[in-house]
Amino acid sequence: MGVELAVGNAASHWKAMARARGWACVDGPGFLAVRSDNAHRVLLAVQPIADAAALRRELLAVFREWDSRQLCLEDPTQALDLTDLGFEAALTMPLMVRDPGAPETPSRGQWPTVPVPAVAPARELSAERSSTGDPVTDAGLSVGEALREEDRAAVERVVVEGFPILQRLPWRRGEQFPAHAVVPGQRSWLARVDGRPAAACVTHDDGVAVGFYWVATLPEFRSRGAGRAVMRAGLAAHPDRPATLTATLLGEPLYRRLGFTERGLARWWQFPATPAELRR
Repeated sequence: MGVELAVGNAASHWKAMARARGWACVDGPGFLAVRSDNAHRVLLAVQPIADAAALRRELLAVFREWDSRQLCLEDPTQALDLTDLGFEAALTMPLMVRDPGAPETPSRGQWPTVPVPAVAPARELSAERSSTGDPVTDAGLSVGEALREEDRAAVERVVVEGFPILQRLPWRRGEQFPAHAVVPGQRSWLARVDGRPAAACVTHDDGVAVGFYWVATLPEFRSRGAGRAVMRAGLAAHPDRPATLTATLLGEPLYRRLGFTERGLARWWQFPATPAELRR
C-alpha cells in the first residue's frame, strides 16, 4: 500500500502543477506524462507492465508529438528498459512512507541540543520569531509556512540552489515556482538560521496522503537541524495523513530518523543519456 500512496501522490501533484501552469498532460494507459517547461516528466503506474512493447509505443508517440529534448521517467516497477532509446538508468531511489504518529529516532549529536519550537503552520514565518509567535531558539532556528511573498521567494531560491536544480541556475524568481501558479493542495515551508533562509520543502495533500517534494538545505547550513525543522513543520500540519516521499541518498538518513520507512524502489531514467566522456 505504501508504494501506491507515494506514486498516487506524485501523480496528483504533477497533474495539479500541470493545470496551474498550463502544461500539456497525458494520462495514458499505465503512465502519466507532463510537458513541464524544463524537463518533461513521466510517471509509470505501480501495476506490473503487462505489455512493455505497447507501453513503449505509447510513450514514444507522446515524446515525438512533444518533441521532447529532455526527459525524466520514474518507474516503480523497475521493469522497463529504455537504454536502446538513448535513456540512461540514472538512479534507483527508495519510495518512503511515514504512518501518522510514527515516532522519531534522533541520532546523538546530529541535531542542536536546543529543541526546535512547535509549529503552528497557519502562521506566517518571521525572521525574528518562530511560527508559534515565540522567540526563536538559542540555536537561531525559526521555521514555519511560507505565506508571505518574500518567504515564498526564499523557498524557491533554497530549492534551486540547495537541491540543486541545474536547469534553474542561476536562480531567477518565478521560474521554478511562479507566483501566479497556485497549485491546489500545495504548501511551502521555510527554515531560517540566524534570520537567513537555510532549508525549505514543498508538500502536496491529495486528500489521502501528504507528499514531500524538493526538500533542500543550502550547503552552508547543513547539519544544523534546518532540514529536519521544515520536515517536522510539514508533518505537524498534516498529523492524520500518511506522508510520502522519494528519498535521495543525502536525505534518506534524515527521513528514517523522522519515522519514514522504505516501501519500494523506483528506477529513474533520464534522456538524453550522459555522454560517455562526461561519466569518467
